[in-house]
Amino acid sequence: MASFRTWHCLVALLLLASAAHGQLSPSFYATTCPTLGPIVRATMIKALLTERRMGASLVRLFFHDCFVQGCDGSILLDDVGSFVGEKGAGPNANSVRGFEVIDQIKANVELLCPGVVSCADIVALAARDGTFLLGGPTWAVPLGRRDSTTASLNLANSDLPSPASDLATLISAFGNKGLSARDLTALSGAHTIGFAQCQNFRGHIYNDTDINAAFAALRQRTCPAAQGSGDSNLAPLDVQTQLVFDNAYYRNLVGQRGLLHSDQELFNGGSQDALVKQYSANPALFASDFAAAMVKMGNISPLTGSAGQIRSNCRVVNSS
Repeated sequence: MASFRTWHCLVALLLLASAAHGQLSPSFYATTCPTLGPIVRATMIKALLTERRMGASLVRLFFHDCFVQGCDGSILLDDVGSFVGEKGAGPNANSVRGFEVIDQIKANVELLCPGVVSCADIVALAARDGTFLLGGPTWAVPLGRRDSTTASLNLANSDLPSPASDLATLISAFGNKGLSARDLTALSGAHTIGFAQCQNFRGHIYNDTDINAAFAALRQRTCPAAQGSGDSNLAPLDVQTQLVFDNAYYRNLVGQRGLLHSDQELFNGGSQDALVKQYSANPALFASDFAAAMVKMGNISPLTGSAGQIRSNCRVVNSS
């Protein structure tokens, strides 16, 4: 009998450990915050009615969070006192946006489910809804992440791919996060919505030869050649349907109308050419692969169980 009780206790402990460190689940908040989904969706609808571009911005926010320390909400932390966050990193400064929308979602969630839902999970849900509300696919978002109490300016500067990256560098950067070349090409399709700053595509439109001449001339109208001139001027990543989530991005690549150097690298005589052509001709395939890759990216090193915390304010670590 004693051995049976010992075995029973051991099993119970193992189950508890599994629950604390197990996989994320779409039903994680089913009992603790059953209205989470509708709250996020309603707040996102309001945000996109104010500015449709925000859908693209929140997809990018999720990407920039997950690639640095994992999907832990670290990108949301402000610099406070001696604490240095990730917002000032080269790929993020004056570029990553949407923090106010996350703040609003968090405030709305806290009204009904105080202290329950992590900021990291809110970012993941906002990215999904931003995609769907602009005409893209939807998916069940695995939930149960907790929020980091740390951030890394150095990792933000080193781990986020540059818009000037070549294909090999992109494949390596995504591979380092457990993402395949197919994931890279599918996730890059997020550039079917949103805008980029002149400083990030100037080199491509003036110096590269793998670009449609008429397209380069069009972009040069608002992006001067001189460094420091018009750096923050915006251009749509997809000139045809810049605020609709579709597969036009890949048709642009086939026509050598990728705005960023890193975009056009996906269709430039390399290993991803065939997949780009498939996505350009088959929007359903792209939508399916994109959704799957977003789930996979959302699984990069999440904090679960008792790790991290549930921040009450997404911008600062809870005071002890």
